[in-house]
Amino acid sequence: MLKIEYIYTFDLPRDVVWRYIQDQQVLRSALPGCQSFEEISPGTYLAEMGLNVGPIKGLFTSEVQQTDQKPPSFYRLIIKGKGKPGEVEATADMFIEEVRDVSQVTCVADVEVTGILASVGQRVMGGVAKIILGQFFKAVEKEMKKEINQV
Repeated sequence: MLKIEYIYTFDLPRDVVWRYIQDQQVLRSALPGCQSFEEISPGTYLAEMGLNVGPIKGLFTSEVQQTDQKPPSFYRLIIKGKGKPGEVEATADMFIEEVRDVSQVTCVADVEVTGILASVGQRVMGGVAKIILGQFFKAVEKEMKKEINQV
């Protein structure tokens, strides 16, 4: 079991961050290597992502479920992903706090990997996960600012 903690700060109020981080179009645009993204039931999404980060290469099919939502401060993600390099199961608690004029999103995740992914080692997997999270949150912020500037 790999434990990952990642913090990202948005220069926007918490209710705005909450709204956009729940938006299907924003999520589709922000997921690294996203090739398809569809809602299969309320709060549950099926995504295909082509990843090429360090030793992690290949197409992953993932089911992502958002649960335990407490707008605008908390939700949980349950992720199950499969690809040639192995399988990933993760539970991520997402905390959104407003600190002065900015919003801080803290992701605390427990990740379990199998296959080649498991043989890569926890340090490498932790680093790769943080790179992917960083790419995701930067892309979400870009999408938010694009939307806000259109209003």
